[in-house]
Amino acid sequence: MYPRYVQPLIVEALADRPVVFLNGARQVGKSTLAQSLISPTWPAQYVSLDEASTLARAKRDPQGFVLGFDGSVIIDEIQRVPELFLALKLAVDRDRQPGRFLVTGSTSALLLPQLLDALVGRMEIEKLQPLAQSELEGTTRNLIDSAFDTPTLSAFRPERTVGRDDIVQRILLGGYPEVLGLSTQKRRQAWFEDHVIGLLNREVRDLANIDGLADLPRLARLIAARSSSITHVADLSRSAGLNQTTLNRYVSLLEAIFLMERIPAWSTNTTKRLVRSPKWVIYDSGVMGYLLDLDDDRLEANPHLFGALLETFVVADLRKLSSWSRHTPSLYHFHEHGGREVDIVLERRSGEIVGIEVKATSNPGPRDGEGLRALAELAGDRFVCGLLLYTGSETLPMGEKLFQVPMSALWM
Repeated sequence: MYPRYVQPLIVEALADRPVVFLNGARQVGKSTLAQSLISPTWPAQYVSLDEASTLARAKRDPQGFVLGFDGSVIIDEIQRVPELFLALKLAVDRDRQPGRFLVTGSTSALLLPQLLDALVGRMEIEKLQPLAQSELEGTTRNLIDSAFDTPTLSAFRPERTVGRDDIVQRILLGGYPEVLGLSTQKRRQAWFEDHVIGLLNREVRDLANIDGLADLPRLARLIAARSSSITHVADLSRSAGLNQTTLNRYVSLLEAIFLMERIPAWSTNTTKRLVRSPKWVIYDSGVMGYLLDLDDDRLEANPHLFGALLETFVVADLRKLSSWSRHTPSLYHFHEHGGREVDIVLERRSGEIVGIEVKATSNPGPRDGEGLRALAELAGDRFVCGLLLYTGSETLPMGEKLFQVPMSALWM
């Protein structure tokens, strides 16, 4: 089992919250992690709503199902029975003992209003994501903490650098645990196919009754082709042959099942020169590679595709690092109407920011840092540093508070 660096946060939450919700995509390892927490100090019972008899019992009598457990319990895939949320509230109001319930779900908590309304003030949400590269390597280094705490050349120098072939392999594998144990590309493609079909059928069907399930695979591919770019709903609506109301509903569903996410634009209150539209990003680079049928040959022949896939990979890894970073920054992108941009802006609650630009080249030119310089100028004293992640091997200065950093600094 790979180390999961969010585990200490879950243990801490169980020590003082009656309900902890472990939220994450299908097949990301929630069940494995939840069961690994069972110990003499937390002797919980485990039940899964994927089991037909358990599911039927929970649907028939939600309150009786919840109150029937003595001690702590793990309820896996709770989104399958939303009525359990109110039952949990009633149980917790009777007894607020910490660590009573650890529940898992494959639908975004932010899109489950029954859960949030019922358990506000009683629950902590922790997110389990596909494996970060640092988890795969077993390293505890966090590039985000280095950027905010010690923005120096030595802080960004990885233990070793890797070549383009290694980077491409990591991108196409993505971070889902089961994929990593499959030895051939054919078997990995079969896994991704089953995974995407499961997301677009079972998970969506559990979440909403819609008639357009046949439209979702094509929509997912259209979004994958635009991953890491600013996508306008009107343009995508025309390409998908869907009206904008239907498209927005489908996109919300794809976000809810962790197939994609929207990265909001960073802005200040002092300028109107910035693009305000979000970037649309596929949640896992391996899934994006599957949806677009990408391999090393296609990426070699199409630098634009490689750039978009590499940025999707970096966004995903930074999202994971941020979840256990000491600074827990939010992720944004920066784009001026004049064309200067920064792929990822990390902003702390205190307002300090770090800019990260991703370049699919081993030899960046002077103009590749223009977006970071524009961001630094606009942010002023709030700007901590800017990093240009690239596929080369040297960590180099690019100017005041700006650094050129090898891609492997994400995990080494």
